[in-house]
Amino acid sequence: MSSVMVRRLPRVVLDTNILVSGTVYAGKPRKIISLALEHKIKPIISPVLLSELNEVLSKKFKLHPRNIDLLDRQLKKHFTFVHPRKIFNVLRDEPDNRVLEAAFKGNSNYIVTSDKELLNLVEFKGTKILTASQFLEATKDL
Repeated sequence: MSSVMVRRLPRVVLDTNILVSGTVYAGKPRKIISLALEHKIKPIISPVLLSELNEVLSKKFKLHPRNIDLLDRQLKKHFTFVHPRKIFNVLRDEPDNRVLEAAFKGNSNYIVTSDKELLNLVEFKGTKILTASQFLEATKDL
């Protein structure tokens, strides 16, 4: 009898700031998005987070609706959608709580963010909260 080891991919919520940065600029956030597209991590997102991403890309970065639609389709294809039912009011900045809710519902191993308030938590209900650099270092063997 042979035992096959199946390695579970790390489940990761990428905060909107990481998704925006990885979409608009190169660098570490883009590398993390590439890990998702290469199926080396299991990215988790919620409809609320996707909506926030689309809004920021549209209003702040003036991305063409066609480009936002293309990104939207890629995320729907490669990301696992969760629909959080549990509401958390842990952080002062209300939208940051939506990240925690998605991570909790998605049973995530990591949240990757550049948000200081989220990073100050360090961990939330078993989910490690890391910067892009810290995440890439923690998962360098993927």
